[in-house]
Formats: sequence, C-alpha cells, structure tokens
Amino acid sequence: MIRSCLLVCLLAGPAAAESVVAARTIPPHTVIGPDDLLLREIVVPGAVENMAEIVGLESRVALYAGRPIRPGDLGYPAVVDRNQIIPLIYQGVGVVISTEGRAMDRAGPGDLIRVMNMTSRATVTARIGIDGAAYVNQ
Repeated sequence: MIRSCLLVCLLAGPAAAESVVAARTIPPHTVIGPDDLLLREIVVPGAVENMAEIVGLESRVALYAGRPIRPGDLGYPAVVDRNQIIPLIYQGVGVVISTEGRAMDRAGPGDLIRVMNMTSRATVTARIGIDGAAYVNQ
C-alpha cells in the first residue's frame, strides 16, 4: 500500500499549463490576429489559455509583449464610436419607443454605455446590440 502511494505521488508532478501572451505590444482598439499571440509554459491564474478563443477580439487596453492576456483585456470589436449618432430603443412591456441617441463612449455588442437622447438631452445607460443600436430595457 505504501509503495503504490509513493509511486502515484512521484508520478503526479506539477501539471504543465500554458498561458497566452502578447507577441508584441498591442495598442488598445486593435483586432487580435494569430500572429499577435504566443503560448508560454507559465501558470498565471486567470490568464487566457486557448489562443483560438481570442483571435478576432479587440484589445480594450494596451497588451505588452510577453505579458499574459486576461479575458477582461479583450472584447468584441466596436460597432459604435464615441459621439456617433445611433438608434436608441426603449423596450418595455407592450411598448417600443425609438429615437436618436449620441454614444458617450466606444462600444462593442453587449457593452453597457451611456447614451444621450438627442431629443430630451437625458442620458441613459443602454446595452449595444449587434446591429449597433442602443437598447434600454425596463
């Protein structure tokens, strides 16, 4: 019994893990390509481990060469630019109201941003849709 435990304990060494790092310094708002990434045999809790998951995403912050990339550093490519006029759609129970709004920030699908209603000048928080419209839910 002791020999089998000793054998199992010796064979169960540290697991090799890889983290995705930037191959070069990548500025914010850059779409990530396969040439921008490298796999390194380092263990970094919370770092991206699969390059295929992040190719095509956009950097939200500067990514420095050789440093691990975390999921929060990336997002979908922006479909709305700051100060862009976009559809602002309020959806409630049984009612849909549409007007023009001005995006107060740059955003991709699924991001929450502030949008100014061009008619009332009121600012609301809205989620950007894949179509580039800002959706305000009840």
